[in-house]
Amino acid sequence: MAQINVNNLTFYYDGSFDNIFEEVSFSIDTDWKLGFIGRNGKGKTTFLNLLMGKYEYRGSISTNMVFDYFPYPVKSEYLTRSATEFVEEWKEGTEQWRIICELSQLGLDAEVLYRSFGTLSFGERVKVMLAVLFSGENDFLLIDEPTNHLDRESREIVKEYLAGKKGFILVSHDRDFLDACVDHILALNRQTIEVQAGNFSSWWENKSRKDAFAKMENEKHKREISKLKTASERANRWAEKNESMKIGHDPVKDHDWGNGARPYIGAKTKKMQSRVTQMKNRIDREIEEKEGLLQDIECPAELKMMPMEHFKKRLITANGYGIKYKEGDKFLFKNLSFEVNQGDRILVKGTNGCGKSSLIKAVLKRAGWKGENEEEKTEVIETGSLQTVSGLVISYISQDTSFLYGKIKDFCRKRQLDESLFCAILRQLDLERVQFGKNMEDFSEGQKKKVLIAASLLTPAHLYVWDEPLNYIDVFSRMQIEKLLLDCRPTMLVVEHDVRFGERIGTGIIEWQ
Repeated sequence: MAQINVNNLTFYYDGSFDNIFEEVSFSIDTDWKLGFIGRNGKGKTTFLNLLMGKYEYRGSISTNMVFDYFPYPVKSEYLTRSATEFVEEWKEGTEQWRIICELSQLGLDAEVLYRSFGTLSFGERVKVMLAVLFSGENDFLLIDEPTNHLDRESREIVKEYLAGKKGFILVSHDRDFLDACVDHILALNRQTIEVQAGNFSSWWENKSRKDAFAKMENEKHKREISKLKTASERANRWAEKNESMKIGHDPVKDHDWGNGARPYIGAKTKKMQSRVTQMKNRIDREIEEKEGLLQDIECPAELKMMPMEHFKKRLITANGYGIKYKEGDKFLFKNLSFEVNQGDRILVKGTNGCGKSSLIKAVLKRAGWKGENEEEKTEVIETGSLQTVSGLVISYISQDTSFLYGKIKDFCRKRQLDESLFCAILRQLDLERVQFGKNMEDFSEGQKKKVLIAASLLTPAHLYVWDEPLNYIDVFSRMQIEKLLLDCRPTMLVVEHDVRFGERIGTGIIEWQ
């Protein structure tokens, strides 16, 4: 068993206002299954790139391990070639029989290695990359968000696969996935970094207890400081009053002044001033003990949204509905019947490529929704009926973030959003103010998703249609959004593969294979 020792690591990007890491030190064992968690933008992917030697930094990272990173880059020319032709570029010295053995554990036949990579589904591509990743020997593997865009079935397969492995760092925001795959947690807290044995749930339980204790201690210190300040001010007033009595006196009223009264008052004043000094020292100690207590506490702001009420209860009706692309050989789905009523939060489930996004786009089209990034260029053939009520207002979140570019103020102007309110929601979603001055194309994927979520929350609507809204979103923001949806109870049509999220917010399911 080897170790990776990080000592006094400091790193920042050129032109950045703040350090990503500052004097960070910790150690991890290389046979751990380590879950890596933290808010969007805290530096998870950056740290993996530091391990890979991509950036210069101050401090040291010492180990004798060789690192390999998922996902591998997919060049445009790979899409027309089979994986056997370029896996050597991904992982030098890999042996094909080892890849085939790993693929069998992932439920795939060896034939996927000989098909054009561009013809593979997203889930198949992920599994091929993981098979190549684990086909080496003695590498320590860095796995960055492998479940994004994977359907439930593929997630279960990958989850079971990783649960049987060791010697990796896994970046993921899926609580169910982390609980099944890891035995240690590396957490990037708000101000500190901690390593703890256990899965996400045990870490979260311990963190909740620590946060509750820190809040109690903070309140105790605040009360003690308040009492000490009151006593100090009272003692200081007494000392000043006694000190003023030493100067000037009435010889008739104070005829015994010369018989030791002045020295007595001076001694009493000195004693009182000493008490004041002691209380101030105690106040300083209490303040020092109070500092840092709340530095890592997650206190997510209360998000708000503005759902509208339609005059009709039933908003969407489908009877025997089906979709087939004109150039396709078969229907994506058919004979689909469902209703969406006000107050419903309907989860759309199914395997990758079964037509979930196509159903979403069909609903948008029926409702007359117009969006700059959702122009349907492929002709479709429909069967059955799909109807939406007249005057239906929709707020939509797309899977795609590639259309986000330029400044936030321009985005708000284009969508007719109040910029100050929009930025306030982004701050509540823990987007740093420094990001507001950057171009959105330079945001991380998680930060781009938060832009789309904030825009949707700020848009009053009868129906909120969200297509995989939580890809790349950190676990704390996921829980924050869950609470919002449970409190506000908007009508929703949602495609989302996060099991915990669906279990908490869903009131119904549309599912097909």
